[in-house]
Formats: sequence, structure tokens, C-alpha cells
Amino acid sequence: MAVQAKVKLHWLNGSRAQSTLWLLEELQIPYEIQIYHRQQNMLAPPELRKIHPLGKSPVVTIESPASAEPVVLAESAFIVQYLCDHFAKGKTLVPQRWKDGQENEVGGETEEWMRYQYLLYYVEGSFMVTVFLHYILSGLGGNRVPFFIRPVTAFIANQIIGILVFPNMKRHFTMMEQFLATSPGGGDYMCGRNLTSADIMLSYPLIAGKEGGFDAMGKWDKGSFQETFPRLHAYIGRLADQPGWNRSVDKIQEIDGDFSILPAPGKPSARM
Repeated sequence: MAVQAKVKLHWLNGSRAQSTLWLLEELQIPYEIQIYHRQQNMLAPPELRKIHPLGKSPVVTIESPASAEPVVLAESAFIVQYLCDHFAKGKTLVPQRWKDGQENEVGGETEEWMRYQYLLYYVEGSFMVTVFLHYILSGLGGNRVPFFIRPVTAFIANQIIGILVFPNMKRHFTMMEQFLATSPGGGDYMCGRNLTSADIMLSYPLIAGKEGGFDAMGKWDKGSFQETFPRLHAYIGRLADQPGWNRSVDKIQEIDGDFSILPAPGKPSARM
């Protein structure tokens, strides 16, 4: 399947499709990219609904001799699992599942694999809900809100961020800091010594959030984000320095002419 399948990533600017693009680079398989740009209202263009009913990105389509219709993959965790199931053989993107001699036993899984599975669901669920809520509320004080009501919307948004979003974000970052402090084998990544596709899934919200200014979110316990979460700060830097991440950025710059990790209105047309 790996040789004959035709993989296409439907990429949207300022979205987690960038993490999917990095994964494709790590898998080292041939793939195509269809470029889409956000509309002025920041939503994905209607063309994406022709690929998947929700009209969101990332979406991956795969043409394979084993299927009469293209396989359509949506939701980042499902995309990661499907692509790794079929294309990650011989790579360390998925940790070993079983401890030696404990195959298929309850509790026989390795710590690395248990962390990996948890993080796939965690990124899609608990973490991205908080990230998205912060993004929406932060926009209520921006230029897209009419000037005469902006002070009111900004005040309400800041109150909700301070009461609900920021305390939850602190819990998330505290947990990630602990994951890194206890990484199996003293590793530099969430699941141990090797970069996994769970790290790749975390890359976009963490790198984009750092570029957007974590320090602007609120008052961290030790002053700055870096001082409060030193391991996490260094981890985000390691992700941004990964050759695969930088190849994914270069790929978009090559195709589209520029790259910005933060969501913004884009060009009107889709491109290959």
C-alpha cells in the first residue's frame, strides 16, 4: 500500500494541518498538498466542505487500489493513527506497545505507549478546547470588533480568561512540565527519548501559542512563562528546531510564497 497509495493533505493556513504536514515529512512518503486560505471572517473556505462535511482542516485523502473511493481522514488524532498504522513501519513515531513477555495482558503496556495514547486524545480534547476558547475570547478585544463596543467585549473577555481560561491553561502546562520531568529514560520528549507523533500533534498549538505570546495570557507563578515552566519552554524550542518541522515550513513557503503560524485571513484561491 505504501508504494501505490496517493496521499493528499488539504492544508489550511493557521491550522493544525501544519502538524500533519510535519508528520508526512517524518514518514518520508510521497504526498501532495492542496492549499486553502481562510476567508476574511477567519473561517475555512467552502471548498473544504466538498472534501469533508465539516469543512475543516487538516483533512487527508488517500487513493488506494484497495478502495474504490478515496479514504477520507479527518480529526488530527485519527489522521495520525491511520497514517502511522500504514506508513510508520521501522520508525520510532509510535512507541513499542508491550513490555517483553507481557503481550496482550492488561497492564502489560509500556509507559511510553500509554503516554502516547493518552496524548493523542488529550490534544484533541482537553487541551485544544482550552486553546480554542482563549483564541476566541482574545479576539473580542481586537480590531474585528466595532470600536464603540470593543471596551465592553474586551472587559468581559478578559474577565472570563482570568477566571476560567488562564487557570485551566496553568493546569495544562503544569501537567506537561511534569510529563517532561518524568519522561521515560530521561528523554527530551513527552513519551521518552524519541520524537513521536504525539509530540508532532502538540507542536502546532505550542509553537503557535509561544509565538503569540504566552506571557501575555496572565501572571505566571514565577514571573514569566519560561521561568515557571522551564522544561516546557525548552521543549517547545526543540520542536521548533526539528528538521521535519522546518521542512514543513519551507514546503509552504515554496508553494505559497510565505508562511505564518498564526491564523489570519489569506488569499482567496486554493493552490496546489
